[in-house]
Amino acid sequence: MFCGAAAAAAIRHRGGQPHGGSAALRMTVLGHPGSWSCRWLPLLLLLLLGTGRDPGVEGVTHYKAGDPVILYVNKVGPYHNPQETYHYYQLPVCCPEKIRHKSLSLGEVLDGDRMAESLYEIRFRENVEKRILCHMQLSSAQVEQLRQAIEELYYFEFVVDDLPIRGFVGYMEESGFLPHSHKIGLWTHLDFHLEFHGDRIIFANVSVRDVKPHSLDGLRPDEFLGLTHTYSVRWSETSVERRSDRRRGDDGGFFPRTLEIHWLSIINSMVLVFLLVGFVAVILMRVLRNDLARYNLDEETTSGGSGDDFDQGDNGWKIIHTDVFRFPPYRGLLCAVLGVGAQFLALGTGIIVMALLGTFNVHRHGAINSAAILLYALTCCISGYVSSHFYRQIGGERWVWNIILTTSLFSVPFFLTWSVVNSVHWANGSTQALPATTILLLLTVWLLVGFPLTVIGGIFGKNNASPFDAPCRTKNIAREIPPQPWYKSTLIHMTVGGFLPFSAISVELYYIFATVWGREQYTLYGILFFVFAILLSVGACISIALTYFQLSGEDYRWWWRSVLSVGSTGLFIFFYSVFYYARRSNMSGVVQTVEFFGYSLLTGYVFFLMLGTISFFSSLKFIRYIYVNLKMD
Repeated sequence: MFCGAAAAAAIRHRGGQPHGGSAALRMTVLGHPGSWSCRWLPLLLLLLLGTGRDPGVEGVTHYKAGDPVILYVNKVGPYHNPQETYHYYQLPVCCPEKIRHKSLSLGEVLDGDRMAESLYEIRFRENVEKRILCHMQLSSAQVEQLRQAIEELYYFEFVVDDLPIRGFVGYMEESGFLPHSHKIGLWTHLDFHLEFHGDRIIFANVSVRDVKPHSLDGLRPDEFLGLTHTYSVRWSETSVERRSDRRRGDDGGFFPRTLEIHWLSIINSMVLVFLLVGFVAVILMRVLRNDLARYNLDEETTSGGSGDDFDQGDNGWKIIHTDVFRFPPYRGLLCAVLGVGAQFLALGTGIIVMALLGTFNVHRHGAINSAAILLYALTCCISGYVSSHFYRQIGGERWVWNIILTTSLFSVPFFLTWSVVNSVHWANGSTQALPATTILLLLTVWLLVGFPLTVIGGIFGKNNASPFDAPCRTKNIAREIPPQPWYKSTLIHMTVGGFLPFSAISVELYYIFATVWGREQYTLYGILFFVFAILLSVGACISIALTYFQLSGEDYRWWWRSVLSVGSTGLFIFFYSVFYYARRSNMSGVVQTVEFFGYSLLTGYVFFLMLGTISFFSSLKFIRYIYVNLKMD
């Protein structure tokens, strides 16, 4: 039997254009009321304690010989569009009369998983040879669905004991120009290969190596196609005791495994860091020392004069000492940017540290997604504290408005972007569209954890804030800023300040994109932590250098300039994402394009907040240093 009238209440097919210009398959996303909410608290506790257990040792099922092993069907989708996935049972395939779904965790739902029990009967350590799964009679419309899926390189994903196994739906062959041949075949037999050690399943794979595909060509519109689906199961014992001990590449290589240590990226980043650190050291140790010696000597020679003579004959950054600590416009927005940027710095560092500690395993579906949601909610107190603390320091009075702005600065753009992306997925029947229960759960987490922690952090920040400690008095009347050369403009500073940090991570960024938007599995978290530290170091160094050049031109408007100069790295990252989509990927279609560019914009925005915060506080520390060492009384 196959998914027809019996499954119509759960799965439906719609006409339309899922991606590119070809018609494909649609489905209604199936929700499982209560299944995620009841597992949310244990998941939070698991992630909070950092008990990322290896599925090869704990967390797997122990079997006895002859025990049933459940095989779940999960999803299908175009091979080159990783975020465009649909329920497996939307295809005209063998399925039970009543579809029973597996209870999923939050991370699995966010990852687009929709697991359902299959008709495959597998028993532990019992081989099966060509057992019949079902007989089918396909109409010409159903055959056309399968043809379109095969032409779009649809792959399927099954799950056995939390181990994903993947294969292509069918086979396509094109050959010759004259005459041109275009052959479409469907795999009607699957060979399952499972390895075990003792009473645990270590490895699972599916193969069609010795199978001949069933041709889907030449069917008349009024003709039905009869198919018989079969499968085989072969068990073998392995000496490998844990799943994580298997060497990479031993899993059949369905998805590419090309990530290795990228020495070119590391060497490039290290050279850039050494050059920038050396450059800043020269400024601090030589140029700045000469400036201080000259300015202090001039002060000693004119100490007997009046206060009006103090600035006469001076130039450079000394002359603006009465304006350099003048508070900027839109101080509430500036503090909100610094608060949210500090939160994402903590969030990014926490994710990488958890990965280094082995919390995330490639066999655990959606673990990083769950950890990111948990850490975002818990680190909201950081954004509230930093924003409110600095807002009170620089004389802000509208404390409540500052907290609302802080909590909305990222959540509102994220919600708007997610609404558009999720609506597109929902309209196209993709499993990436979140069920209503999951949406309510995430909203509840933000309302009951994220927002209250922002308010609590804001209260502590407001109460612990002391007046802004400026080493120089600020005059009531601002000094006129002289005309600046073109190379000291904001646009040039943003170009220089954004390009240098981006160049330090450009090679590594390719591998990150290949992991998030491709089929790679990133496991080099030590290298990622190193590159992340390099990114922050380069941002701080270039910020100090650009701020010094700006002050030397007697331009004291450094507050927002320091945020924009290095924060513009987010723009370069977004521009790179456009290049990656067009030149480095095979992604296409409305569903994948909307999600890719929507979340790429958010990624660039997050990097703007993070690096803008690092840049600002680095510049503030540098300015305090130089004016503290300047004799002015």
